[in-house]
Amino acid sequence: MYLPPAFAETDVQELHRIMRENALGMLITHTANGLEANHLPLLLDDGVLIAHVARANPLWREVRDGDEVLAVFRGAQGYISPNWYPSKQETHRRVPTWNYEVVHAHGTIHVRDEEKFVRRVVGLLTRQHEAGQPKPWKMADAPADFLQEQLGHIVGIEIRVQRLEAKRKLNQHHATPDREGAMAGLETQGNHALAQAMRSTALPTG
Repeated sequence: MYLPPAFAETDVQELHRIMRENALGMLITHTANGLEANHLPLLLDDGVLIAHVARANPLWREVRDGDEVLAVFRGAQGYISPNWYPSKQETHRRVPTWNYEVVHAHGTIHVRDEEKFVRRVVGLLTRQHEAGQPKPWKMADAPADFLQEQLGHIVGIEIRVQRLEAKRKLNQHHATPDREGAMAGLETQGNHALAQAMRSTALPTG
């Protein structure tokens, strides 16, 4: 990934936040048929990304244990109009751009076709994503025989993360008035998430 220093994010807690809040990761693998991309809810569990795929999904049969893979998490993103920059009105020397947050997780993939592992993955994913519900669904709500049947239709995978890299391209290289103009423009468009991401990003010093 092209990563200018001004846009590099190294705060591990910030990386984990982006991964947690944007759990549908894009898992890129290299198979005999070439590059493949699957879109999976991924959960970071003590340095390991865990997930499950449908048993019918060829992914788990096509990868080899220990293959290198890449999981991509996209955070807040959106178009930035040059009309939002005050300096554009003065000099007209501004162009459109796209601001975004992204995390790349590099690691190795390992298939875990064991009921205990799969049950734990489903339990952890459910707990995380049901947390905001008024009455969170839990696995025990389903009949035991039905749950057993459903677990048989999925296969667990884990990605042992070796390296994280992240980019937060949020107008850090622009003057404060232009950044504030862009944030105001985003707010009028309803893109509050990207405006807040820009607001919370520390500017380079020196």
